[in-house]
Amino acid sequence: MIKKPSGHIRLTSHPSRGRPHKYPIDWGASTARGRGPVIGSTTGRDHRNVIGAHGGAYSIYRALAVSSGALDPNLRPDLHGTHPLIDIGPYDQWMAKETIVSLDPWGHRVAADFLEAIHGGLDVRPTIAITKAHLMLPEVREAIELGRLAEDGVVVRPGGEVGVIKAAIDPVWHLPGVAERFSVTETELRRTLFEETAGMYPELVTRPDLQVFLPPIGGTTLYIFGDPAAIHDPARPLTCRIHDECNGSDVFGSDICTCRPYLTHGVEECIRTAQAGGAGLIVYNRKEGRALGEVTKFLVYNARKRQPGGDQAETYFARTECVAGVQDARFQQLMPDALHWLGITRVDRLISMSNLKYDALVDAGIEVGERVPLPPELVPQDAMVEIAAKKAAGYFTPSDASSQGESPPLVVGRDIKDY
Repeated sequence: MIKKPSGHIRLTSHPSRGRPHKYPIDWGASTARGRGPVIGSTTGRDHRNVIGAHGGAYSIYRALAVSSGALDPNLRPDLHGTHPLIDIGPYDQWMAKETIVSLDPWGHRVAADFLEAIHGGLDVRPTIAITKAHLMLPEVREAIELGRLAEDGVVVRPGGEVGVIKAAIDPVWHLPGVAERFSVTETELRRTLFEETAGMYPELVTRPDLQVFLPPIGGTTLYIFGDPAAIHDPARPLTCRIHDECNGSDVFGSDICTCRPYLTHGVEECIRTAQAGGAGLIVYNRKEGRALGEVTKFLVYNARKRQPGGDQAETYFARTECVAGVQDARFQQLMPDALHWLGITRVDRLISMSNLKYDALVDAGIEVGERVPLPPELVPQDAMVEIAAKKAAGYFTPSDASSQGESPPLVVGRDIKDY
């Protein structure tokens, strides 16, 4: 058993009354050292310059491990050999204070940029990790068997194995920037975060000098197909699927929605673009149940199925609002940050029917070419209600593209009403 620390340790305090922090953060600086380290660890408590703790929602599990005596709270990670397997950045977007506000663009370079400080005792930890992996999806093997994809030996290897680069991103919020993105004051944002977490983070209201928050939420995983250099090269095609987590469909294949079909369709299109000399990108956000959670999602399922006449498109989103008070809590304003981190200025093919996602990208200065809807043959029978509801709610349809002067979508002559 590891001996736990004894005595009361005070983590919160009142405002610094104008005294500069030992490790200030200059958000939007042109270098990692100029910006300063993001220190959310608890081993050097006087070094902390953020609100919250590393690991997002997993910080609670760390607390359980410490509480049970299984983890030494003073243990510092050995970062030797953990550096990214490919280089990403820096890009111009990293230096614009207002462009990236929900992640630390320098978060994958910690072990190199702050090597001397770490050796000197500063507990700085990465908030982004980059590695390589292989994907094996039955839908990819089926696409190969049907002749839609080919095993080229580079992107798709024999047997349907797909090589990808993966990046895991923990959320790091610059509170002034997040507030501006949502058109609220920083004071209002801080107070609401404090109240709606039942006072879990008192520094939100007692430490206005701390402007960076590590929220206890899920992060984002990026899957890059093909040459990563093509991602930020506007001269080479880029296909992108922005996907918000749906565990029941993505992992277990539940057919009540189109989430896994759209995800795997996005993977197929990313592979096709990578094989054509461009790159593909899947942005996978942990926002289960439209960021309302799986409990709320299942409650809504029950309510929809029990209403007179069964599940209906007309009441699809209304039942969610009855249970949760809002139809959708994902709010895509922060989503483009991950694309800015990759240096992306244009997406040639956006695999999405969501106007919210499209508008968020365009409003963030990212050009979008073709918008690709889900082919009707990929829609499960039980998901027809979802498709009809999305059409009624104003989701993108192929007819929208022609009226906007965009290039023709993948599925021509079919509207969502035909699904």
